Amino acid sequence: MPDTIAAIATPQLPSAIGILRLSGPDTRRILDVVFSPAHGGPVSGQAPRRMVLGDLHDRQGRIIDSALAVLFPGPHSYTGEDCAEIHCHGSPVVLNEGLDALFAQGARQAKGGEFTQRAFLNGRMDLIQAEAVADLIDAESPAAAHNAVGQLEGRLSRGVGEIYDGLMEVVSRFYAVVDYPDEDIDPLTQGQLTQTLARSETALEALLATFRRGQLLRQGVPAVILGKPNAGKSSLLNALLGYDRAIVTDVAGTTRDTVEEKVQVGHVLLRLCDTAGLRDTGDAVERLGVQRTRDAARQAALALLVLDGSRPLTAEDEDAIATAAAVPRQLVIVNKTDLPAGVEPAALVQRFGQVYPLSAATGEGVDALCRAVEALYPAGKQAQGELLTNARQADAVARSLEAVRSARRALEDGMTPDVVLTDAEAALEALGELNGKRIREDLVQTIFSRFCVGK
Repeated sequence: MPDTIAAIATPQLPSAIGILRLSGPDTRRILDVVFSPAHGGPVSGQAPRRMVLGDLHDRQGRIIDSALAVLFPGPHSYTGEDCAEIHCHGSPVVLNEGLDALFAQGARQAKGGEFTQRAFLNGRMDLIQAEAVADLIDAESPAAAHNAVGQLEGRLSRGVGEIYDGLMEVVSRFYAVVDYPDEDIDPLTQGQLTQTLARSETALEALLATFRRGQLLRQGVPAVILGKPNAGKSSLLNALLGYDRAIVTDVAGTTRDTVEEKVQVGHVLLRLCDTAGLRDTGDAVERLGVQRTRDAARQAALALLVLDGSRPLTAEDEDAIATAAAVPRQLVIVNKTDLPAGVEPAALVQRFGQVYPLSAATGEGVDALCRAVEALYPAGKQAQGELLTNARQADAVARSLEAVRSARRALEDGMTPDVVLTDAEAALEALGELNGKRIREDLVQTIFSRFCVGK
């Protein structure tokens, strides 16, 4: 029988509300000892899933807070076993004294992710949904939260389940024909097998293609601000952030290192990197900054190329333009529109197709740039749980896809059915790892160890 676990489920900072969580076979007994309702009998005898007002006691039985308690009987609870929560004031002292009282009655400290791990092991959710819990907690943008909650509700799991069921039909029908030759079971024709494998291959390819978008949604788009010295790169960073993060002066070369910040641009989360201006320099420190700029550009998915609109283009601008051209996506920004124009806007439009004039100093034109960033990544706004979001998921889908392709090739080459079956079972094995139907215990431990304590 599993033991009973307890944890503080809210951050240990002074706050209005703090929550203690409890789960396991001893939940009712422990709750009745540490919490005394203001009216009626013990909590375990009162209506479940309803808040009960009462007093929270420390390990010596002294009242330490007026609180609310709620009991969630298993199996219809988050973990699938008896669970309880105590909602008290968010004083770290009160929370720790309350947790100590739970320990005194036999509960132990929950490990990171152990509540969700028990939910998975007890069949309350599959592994994709369990990982979505962590994604939801860690979400840094509304779009990431929408995708995580969609996964938690089972959208991705249902898509995977459809592929799994199709392959299982192939495997189970084969074994039924072999194991029960006297029964009237129609074997799958080659045409049916080909159709099932082709359908599975197409679905897996589409699923794997979502991984890149899922990574950008979850972690943010790696973006780099490029331009010559004093073009206004740091001013643009500050304008997007809404506060002065980078030092801005009239001295060219002020920024000598990369400055990284996350900024929400509409539904898009940018991992924005301000960089040293690109130019040849004899200053050893600035030269290191320029090298870091080029390194950041090689790792970026989006380049914000800043041109000084108050001056004609120079060789340094051309260097920045060439560097930005190597980044998968670019937006060309003509800064300093609050100053007299030093370059013909029409010429820039003719060269780049689309430019975004703005003044980082006054903020004029920044909204248009933000809309352009959103337009580059429309899928994030529409994500509702169908995107793969971590490398474990992508690896499992890739292995399943390769096995399905191998099965289809074997069928086309006229191989015996058992060869096709072996590949189909390998595809099922990989999908089983994806949703947790077939997964090693040590891998389960590794996955949930990354979760926060109390969840």
